[in-house]
Amino acid sequence: MLYESQATRDGRARVKTTSISLQKRWRPKAGWGVPLAWLTLCVVWSSTWLAIKIGLRDLPPISFVAIRFLIAIIVLVAVSMGRTHLLPRTRDDYIVLAVTGILMFAVNYTLLFWAELHVSSGLAAVLQATIPIFGIMFAHWMLPDEPLRLSRLAGAIIALGGVTVICARLLGFNGRLAFWGGVGVVVGAASAAFANVLVKARSMQLAPAMLAAWQMIFGTAPLLLLGLVVDGNPVRFHWTVSSVFCLLYLAVIGSALTFLLLYWLLPRLTVAQLQSISLITPCGAVMLGWLLGGETFPLSSLLGAALVLLGVWMIFRKASVRGHSLQKGEAGMQFPEG
Repeated sequence: MLYESQATRDGRARVKTTSISLQKRWRPKAGWGVPLAWLTLCVVWSSTWLAIKIGLRDLPPISFVAIRFLIAIIVLVAVSMGRTHLLPRTRDDYIVLAVTGILMFAVNYTLLFWAELHVSSGLAAVLQATIPIFGIMFAHWMLPDEPLRLSRLAGAIIALGGVTVICARLLGFNGRLAFWGGVGVVVGAASAAFANVLVKARSMQLAPAMLAAWQMIFGTAPLLLLGLVVDGNPVRFHWTVSSVFCLLYLAVIGSALTFLLLYWLLPRLTVAQLQSISLITPCGAVMLGWLLGGETFPLSSLLGAALVLLGVWMIFRKASVRGHSLQKGEAGMQFPEG
């Protein structure tokens, strides 16, 4: 019970008892669910890159992105109805959601899906891992309590050096389209990082699942229209069993489920433990691309990937973990997932 059944003359004692009872009731419980959810995120986000690559064999990139997130929106809204407030509270919230949604989903994912027409899924995952690198730079300017420290700056420089190695290799051996594909992934990562920092700076009072859903709505709407113009009627696409499977997997498992798991884990793990996923998913994507996708990775590309992951690790290694960081950072944390 939240309140004692017997009346108490001392009101302060009753409030204190109520507070303790609430804390016990809502305190996250540790157990097998936490490592299972963490492992699920690592596996799913490692596999989404290959799913994108396979789906692009039959589906055009713009409409592929739009339909994926349209399905994800339906799932997120369905599981949120009756559980939380569905609408943003202020006009400014709508503006922030629109701007960040376009940057994160329209710009970032369109560039990412287009790039995977010319870049291997593993290298795309590694390049997308630059999100936290751009994030610390934007945070330095936009969040007063997150200044850029020397160790993080060194990590960013090392990681960007790895990006340079990868893109130089793409230009020299895979042609200009592969090079611009690599650049496109990095530009998309920068767009997503800016969107995350902007949302964190805003600190909106909106459930994380619905925050993601509204960002998807604003980011997906222009893509649906653009897809109709560029790609034509979706009914006439080359729908195959594999393309339908990849689409549903990316929408339901790779988007809706992973967002729900991520936000369930936020109060149960430290920021560093959650951010470690960013180091595992690119490695998993490279392995799956090699094992199942027949992708090959020359020594120069692997060296560049190692530099990127080393730089990201240096950024996370010195990150201070405070209780309010979990609460304020819920909406602003982003991981390199396809």
